[in-house]
Amino acid sequence: MNNRYVITTEEIKGQEYLISALYDEQKKMIEVTPEKKEGGSVLGNIYIGRVEKVVKNLNAAFIKISSDQSCYYSLEDCQNAIFTRKLSVKKELAAGDELLVQVTKEAIKTKDPVVSSNLTFAGTYAVLTTGNRKLSVSSKLDGETRKRLKHMLEQNFPETKERKFGLIIRTNAKSVSEENILEEIRRLEQFYGRLSETAVNRTCYSCLYREEPLWKKHLKALREEDLAQIVTDDREIFEEICGCYGIGEEAFYTGGSVKTRVCRFKVKERLALCYYEDKALSLSSLYSMKSALEEALRERVWLKSGAYLIIEPTETLTVIDVNTGKNVAKKEVQENFLKVNKEAAEEIARQLRLRNISGMILVDFMNLTSKKAEEELLNTFRSALKKDPVPTQLVDMTKLGLVEVTRKKIRKSLREILK
Repeated sequence: MNNRYVITTEEIKGQEYLISALYDEQKKMIEVTPEKKEGGSVLGNIYIGRVEKVVKNLNAAFIKISSDQSCYYSLEDCQNAIFTRKLSVKKELAAGDELLVQVTKEAIKTKDPVVSSNLTFAGTYAVLTTGNRKLSVSSKLDGETRKRLKHMLEQNFPETKERKFGLIIRTNAKSVSEENILEEIRRLEQFYGRLSETAVNRTCYSCLYREEPLWKKHLKALREEDLAQIVTDDREIFEEICGCYGIGEEAFYTGGSVKTRVCRFKVKERLALCYYEDKALSLSSLYSMKSALEEALRERVWLKSGAYLIIEPTETLTVIDVNTGKNVAKKEVQENFLKVNKEAAEEIARQLRLRNISGMILVDFMNLTSKKAEEELLNTFRSALKKDPVPTQLVDMTKLGLVEVTRKKIRKSLREILK
């Protein structure tokens, strides 16, 4: 794929945002992550939290990560928790206990942030986990590669009392040498060890680890084979990206009596890293970023066929309606409905990812009278939803013809961030 990843600054409603967006080869925005330059997200941060209260009938506790921020914590996470202060000898969590927790979900609407004592440290090729201590490999890799990498993990990290972490090999490890993967895992293991050692000497509410900027985390989650170019107009970010691919400072300038900045590198055979410095046309304007963001916040989305979607978020769920609009067929109406519905299914999958719509979603497609046509539509929709890196599931079609979808809640929606 010739997707491009663009990182730039954009002012929206008087507030500066660092925008990182994924575009397809037609320069159509697929996914976007806006991050305020000041007062950013706490997602992924690790704190020494204090248990405020335990609510057994909810199988949950409320843990404070600061004097004024309480978070929801599932008691199912407590199996391998790392305590810095335990008030009782009992294993059960109790009010006043202090332990390491990581923010796994941001505060959404009226809900508190969610924290977990299963700490995760993500690299480009692997993820180290402290609560889940299993060794696993991404299901998106082919069977032979999964078998080989699983064997590598079992050989190098056997199940012993000394191993206090689990590992997940990411999809990006597909074409990487085992030596490089193991080197990254050792770095993650050392980082976790240092964090655990220093935690016992830190006070409650201390932030032990701040998550990488969203653009960097987002970039790591993308499959490298899907990318053709990473481009930014921020020189500091450009050099940081280069560092992620093993390009050192000495390569940033050409030699000779008059040094010149290098603005492009080729890595991984086909991936280009680019620094954009055209003053006549901003990077944001080149990719029509502002208009793309405005479109992603509109209720109505037009399709090429002349039909359109209405996307309405509510307090509990999101409702999406498919309308014929300017698409009017006098003959073969059902065949036309199926064609429009399939086009709508592809666009809905893109909009869910672009707008970061999560939770329960109900889609009202145009009525199809044939069960075969309904099944064809659902198969198209499932295939489109599988492209989403966030877990998304097509549940079923109800008796009333509404299609139920669920998408995992992780961050705030685009609408909530930019409203």
